[in-house]
Amino acid sequence: MSLIEIFSSPEAWISLMTLAALEIVLGIDNVVFISIVSGKLPVEQRPFARKVGLGLALITRILLLMSLSWVMGLTEPLFSALGRPVSGRDLILILGGLFLIGKATIEIYDNVEGVHGSGGDSAKAGATMMSVLIQIMLLDVVFSLDSVITAIGMVDELAIMVIAVVLAMVVMIIFANPIGDFVEKHPSIKILALAFLILIGVMLTAEGTGRHVEKGYIYFAMAFALGIELLNMRFRSKHRQAPA
Repeated sequence: MSLIEIFSSPEAWISLMTLAALEIVLGIDNVVFISIVSGKLPVEQRPFARKVGLGLALITRILLLMSLSWVMGLTEPLFSALGRPVSGRDLILILGGLFLIGKATIEIYDNVEGVHGSGGDSAKAGATMMSVLIQIMLLDVVFSLDSVITAIGMVDELAIMVIAVVLAMVVMIIFANPIGDFVEKHPSIKILALAFLILIGVMLTAEGTGRHVEKGYIYFAMAFALGIELLNMRFRSKHRQAPA
């Protein structure tokens, strides 16, 4: 079936817009992670790292979509542990979740108790472009997996899936730098973002062990905490501007 035939029906356009919006929501955690990791680089390298990271995420998602049979095969049990079957998807989610928890915990310690300043050159001395991109590539697989499985469950046409993923990634690339710069300029937001990554890591690990966690609750909690922090930032700014 050609693209013209596919998009001749209103249902196809509705599916495209719905899936693209969902992909943007599911990609927020990816943008946050890329912003945090790229923050270890010198200022002039961060925009490039963010764009390359999201570009790698786009390539990963498209490759997974092109390998639908392999992706769906990941849900088949490989072995049993503690009385429950474990699939390839479960292993990827567990390892990815544990990596996120560990990475975010170390970052929080470095920012709160570590010897490095959050904006000093010493904090970035240990990070290279290659090490940052490797971390992004590893987590892109984890973040892309659930995104692609969601797309497969919502839409039947591969063309719609690919276009929706590309549209969502374009939107994220446009907003990646503003989000990253905002996180870097506000230490409290950076700590909150790292806490979000721990929350997402726990959710991924729980999903991998067979305990389904409704993502709507997670995203609501994140949005609520972010709203409170923005109010606190506004209050602190107004308090500093008030005459003594």
